[in-house]
Amino acid sequence: MAEQSIELKGSSFTLSVVHIAQPDIEQVKQQLADKIAQAPDFFRAAPLVINIEKLSEVPDFSALAGALKELDLVPVAITGAKDDVMRNAARSAGLAVVSTGKAAVTQMISEPAAPAVATAPPAELLKQPNTKVHRGPVRSGQQLYAPNGSLVILGSVSNGAEVIADDSIHIYGPLRGRAVAGAKGNESARIYCQQLMAELVSVAGHYQISAGLQGDHWEQAVTISLADEQLTFDRL
Repeated sequence: MAEQSIELKGSSFTLSVVHIAQPDIEQVKQQLADKIAQAPDFFRAAPLVINIEKLSEVPDFSALAGALKELDLVPVAITGAKDDVMRNAARSAGLAVVSTGKAAVTQMISEPAAPAVATAPPAELLKQPNTKVHRGPVRSGQQLYAPNGSLVILGSVSNGAEVIADDSIHIYGPLRGRAVAGAKGNESARIYCQQLMAELVSVAGHYQISAGLQGDHWEQAVTISLADEQLTFDRL
Protein backbone atom coordinates (compact mmCIF):
# COMPACT_ATOMS: atom_id res chain seq x y z
CA MET A 1 0.00 0.00 0.00
CA ALA A 2 1.34 3.42 -0.94
CA GLU A 3 2.29 5.65 1.95
CA GLN A 4 -0.09 8.54 2.59
CA SER A 5 1.32 11.83 1.28
CA ILE A 6 -0.80 14.08 3.45
CA GLU A 7 -2.31 14.16 6.91
CA LEU A 8 -4.93 16.64 8.10
CA LYS A 9 -4.74 17.77 11.72
CA GLY A 10 -6.27 20.54 13.75
CA SER A 11 -3.90 23.17 15.08
CA SER A 12 -3.80 26.68 16.55
CA PHE A 13 -2.01 29.72 15.18
CA THR A 14 -1.65 33.29 16.37
CA LEU A 15 -3.05 35.78 13.84
CA SER A 16 -3.37 39.53 14.01
CA VAL A 17 -6.85 40.96 13.40
CA VAL A 18 -7.43 44.38 11.83
CA HIS A 19 -10.83 45.92 12.60
CA ILE A 20 -12.17 47.96 9.69
CA ALA A 21 -14.58 50.69 10.79
CA GLN A 22 -15.22 52.32 7.41
CA PRO A 23 -14.82 51.26 3.75
CA ASP A 24 -12.30 53.92 2.63
CA ILE A 25 -9.47 51.61 1.59
CA GLU A 26 -6.88 54.36 1.13
CA GLN A 27 -7.53 55.65 4.63
CA VAL A 28 -7.32 52.12 6.04
CA LYS A 29 -4.05 51.58 4.17
CA GLN A 30 -2.53 54.82 5.48
CA GLN A 31 -3.49 54.13 9.08
CA LEU A 32 -2.09 50.61 8.85
CA ALA A 33 1.12 51.94 7.32
CA ASP A 34 1.51 54.26 10.31
CA LYS A 35 1.07 51.32 12.69
CA ILE A 36 3.52 49.14 10.78
CA ALA A 37 6.13 51.89 10.85
CA GLN A 38 6.18 51.62 14.65
CA ALA A 39 7.19 47.92 14.59
CA PRO A 40 8.09 46.87 11.03
CA ASP A 41 9.76 43.58 11.98
CA PHE A 42 6.73 42.47 13.97
CA PHE A 43 4.32 42.98 11.06
CA ARG A 44 6.53 41.95 8.12
CA ALA A 45 4.74 39.23 6.08
CA ALA A 46 2.31 38.75 8.96
CA PRO A 47 -0.91 36.80 8.24
CA LEU A 48 -3.94 38.97 8.90
CA VAL A 49 -7.65 38.47 9.53
CA ILE A 50 -9.97 41.36 8.56
CA ASN A 51 -12.82 42.05 10.98
CA ILE A 52 -15.69 43.78 9.16
CA GLU A 53 -18.41 43.63 11.81
CA LYS A 54 -18.58 47.45 11.96
CA LEU A 55 -19.23 47.81 8.21
CA SER A 56 -22.78 48.24 6.98
CA GLU A 57 -21.92 47.83 3.31
CA VAL A 58 -19.88 45.31 1.35
CA PRO A 59 -16.33 46.59 0.81
CA ASP A 60 -14.23 45.94 -2.28
CA PHE A 61 -12.45 42.91 -0.86
CA SER A 62 -10.12 42.53 -3.83
CA ALA A 63 -8.93 46.13 -3.50
CA LEU A 64 -8.66 45.78 0.28
CA ALA A 65 -6.61 42.59 0.03
CA GLY A 66 -4.40 44.25 -2.59
CA ALA A 67 -3.78 47.23 -0.33
CA LEU A 68 -2.77 44.95 2.54
CA LYS A 69 -0.39 43.00 0.31
CA GLU A 70 1.27 46.28 -0.75
CA LEU A 71 2.06 46.77 2.95
CA ASP A 72 3.74 43.33 3.01
CA LEU A 73 0.84 41.81 4.97
CA VAL A 74 -0.81 38.50 4.08
CA PRO A 75 -4.64 38.75 4.24
CA VAL A 76 -6.03 35.27 4.81
CA ALA A 77 -9.62 35.63 5.98
CA ILE A 78 -12.46 37.88 7.06
CA THR A 79 -14.61 37.67 10.16
CA GLY A 80 -17.68 39.50 11.40
CA ALA A 81 -19.66 39.22 8.13
CA LYS A 82 -23.33 40.05 8.66
CA ASP A 83 -24.82 38.11 5.76
CA ASP A 84 -24.14 35.77 2.85
CA VAL A 85 -23.61 38.70 0.47
CA MET A 86 -20.53 39.77 2.44
CA ARG A 87 -19.32 36.21 2.88
CA ASN A 88 -19.67 35.38 -0.82
CA ALA A 89 -17.95 38.61 -1.85
CA ALA A 90 -15.00 37.77 0.40
CA ARG A 91 -14.74 34.24 -0.98
CA SER A 92 -14.81 35.62 -4.53
CA ALA A 93 -11.78 37.72 -3.61
CA GLY A 94 -9.92 34.62 -2.41
CA LEU A 95 -10.41 35.20 1.32
CA ALA A 96 -11.58 32.59 3.77
CA VAL A 97 -14.51 33.28 6.08
CA VAL A 98 -13.99 32.50 9.75
CA SER A 99 -15.91 33.09 12.94
CA THR A 100 -14.27 34.16 16.16
CA GLY A 101 -15.26 34.02 19.78
CA LYS A 102 -13.81 35.17 23.03
CA ALA A 103 -11.33 32.76 24.46
CA ALA A 104 -12.32 31.16 27.71
CA VAL A 105 -11.26 33.42 30.53
CA THR A 106 -9.34 31.52 33.18
CA GLN A 107 -9.00 32.67 36.77
CA MET A 108 -5.82 34.64 37.26
CA ILE A 109 -3.44 33.48 39.95
CA SER A 110 -2.62 36.32 42.29
CA GLU A 111 1.03 36.56 43.19
CA PRO A 112 1.65 37.30 46.86
CA ALA A 113 2.43 40.91 47.68
CA ALA A 114 6.03 41.43 48.69
CA PRO A 115 8.44 44.32 48.91
CA ALA A 116 10.80 42.59 46.49
CA VAL A 117 10.16 40.83 43.21
CA ALA A 118 9.76 37.07 43.48
CA THR A 119 12.70 35.13 42.07
CA ALA A 120 10.71 31.96 41.42
CA PRO A 121 7.12 31.28 40.34
CA PRO A 122 4.59 30.24 43.01
CA ALA A 123 4.12 26.48 43.18
CA GLU A 124 0.39 26.87 42.48
CA LEU A 125 1.15 28.37 39.08
CA LEU A 126 3.43 25.51 38.03
CA LYS A 127 0.75 22.99 38.97
CA GLN A 128 -1.80 24.42 36.52
CA PRO A 129 -2.36 21.79 33.80
CA ASN A 130 -2.27 24.31 30.95
CA THR A 131 0.88 26.10 32.10
CA LYS A 132 3.91 25.74 29.85
CA VAL A 133 7.28 26.24 31.58
CA HIS A 134 10.52 27.12 29.79
CA ARG A 135 13.75 26.98 31.77
CA GLY A 136 16.59 29.15 30.56
CA PRO A 137 16.79 32.14 28.22
CA VAL A 138 14.64 32.55 25.12
CA ARG A 139 17.20 33.47 22.48
CA SER A 140 16.92 35.80 19.50
CA GLY A 141 14.89 34.21 16.72
CA GLN A 142 13.10 31.78 19.06
CA GLN A 143 9.32 31.78 19.45
CA LEU A 144 7.51 30.03 22.30
CA TYR A 145 3.73 29.60 22.35
CA ALA A 146 1.49 28.31 25.14
CA PRO A 147 -1.89 27.39 23.59
CA ASN A 148 -4.93 27.53 25.87
CA GLY A 149 -2.85 28.37 28.91
CA SER A 150 -0.15 30.46 30.55
CA LEU A 151 3.56 30.62 29.80
CA VAL A 152 6.28 30.77 32.47
CA ILE A 153 9.82 31.75 31.46
CA LEU A 154 12.49 30.95 34.05
CA GLY A 155 15.04 33.21 32.43
CA SER A 156 15.31 36.18 30.12
CA VAL A 157 13.67 36.94 26.75
CA SER A 158 16.30 38.27 24.35
CA ASN A 159 15.98 40.91 21.67
CA GLY A 160 14.41 39.32 18.59
CA ALA A 161 12.70 36.56 20.62
CA GLU A 162 8.94 36.22 20.95
CA VAL A 163 6.83 34.62 23.69
CA ILE A 164 3.09 34.09 23.16
CA ALA A 165 0.32 32.69 25.38
CA ASP A 166 -3.44 32.46 25.14
CA ASP A 167 -3.53 33.42 28.83
CA SER A 168 -0.84 35.16 30.91
CA ILE A 169 2.94 35.33 30.57
CA HIS A 170 5.25 35.25 33.62
CA ILE A 171 8.89 36.15 32.91
CA TYR A 172 11.34 35.65 35.78
CA GLY A 173 14.06 37.71 34.16
CA PRO A 174 14.46 40.68 31.78
CA LEU A 175 12.01 41.04 28.88
CA ARG A 176 13.89 42.48 25.90
CA GLY A 177 11.99 40.83 23.03
CA ARG A 178 8.24 40.61 22.32
CA ALA A 179 5.55 39.29 24.65
CA VAL A 180 1.99 38.61 23.41
CA ALA A 181 -0.53 37.57 26.08
CA GLY A 182 -4.21 36.84 25.52
CA ALA A 183 -3.40 35.81 21.96
CA LYS A 184 -6.94 34.54 21.35
CA GLY A 185 -8.62 37.58 22.84
CA ASN A 186 -8.51 36.90 26.59
CA GLU A 187 -8.72 40.43 27.98
CA SER A 188 -8.02 39.16 31.52
CA ALA A 189 -4.54 37.99 30.52
CA ARG A 190 -1.49 39.74 31.97
CA ILE A 191 2.23 40.01 31.40
CA TYR A 192 4.53 39.85 34.42
CA CYS A 193 8.26 40.54 34.06
CA GLN A 194 11.15 41.38 36.37
CA GLN A 195 12.67 43.97 34.06
CA LEU A 196 10.77 45.69 31.25
CA MET A 197 12.97 46.48 28.23
CA ALA A 198 10.67 45.04 25.59
CA GLU A 199 10.51 45.58 21.85
CA LEU A 200 6.74 45.05 22.02
CA VAL A 201 4.12 43.98 24.56
CA SER A 202 0.56 43.01 23.68
CA VAL A 203 -2.53 41.92 25.62
CA ALA A 204 -5.57 40.70 23.66
CA GLY A 205 -4.41 42.50 20.52
CA HIS A 206 -3.65 45.86 22.19
CA TYR A 207 0.05 46.61 22.03
CA GLN A 208 2.81 49.12 22.69
CA ILE A 209 6.28 49.16 21.21
CA SER A 210 9.61 50.06 22.76
CA ALA A 211 9.39 53.82 22.09
CA GLY A 212 6.14 54.06 24.03
CA LEU A 213 7.36 51.90 26.91
CA GLN A 214 10.41 53.93 27.90
CA GLY A 215 8.80 55.85 30.72
CA ASP A 216 8.45 55.40 34.47
CA HIS A 217 8.23 51.61 34.21
CA TRP A 218 11.19 51.07 31.89
CA GLU A 219 13.72 48.62 33.36
CA GLN A 220 11.37 48.02 36.28
CA ALA A 221 9.51 44.94 37.50
CA VAL A 222 5.94 45.36 36.25
CA THR A 223 2.65 43.69 35.52
CA ILE A 224 0.87 44.69 32.32
CA SER A 225 -2.89 44.35 31.99
CA LEU A 226 -5.77 45.66 29.89
CA ALA A 227 -8.35 48.17 31.13
CA ASP A 228 -10.82 50.05 28.92
CA GLU A 229 -8.92 48.87 25.82
CA GLN A 230 -5.70 50.46 27.10
CA LEU A 231 -2.58 48.76 28.43
CA THR A 232 -1.89 49.61 32.08
CA PHE A 233 1.42 49.18 33.89
CA ASP A 234 1.85 48.56 37.62
CA ARG A 235 5.00 48.03 39.65
CA LEU A 236 5.52 44.60 41.15
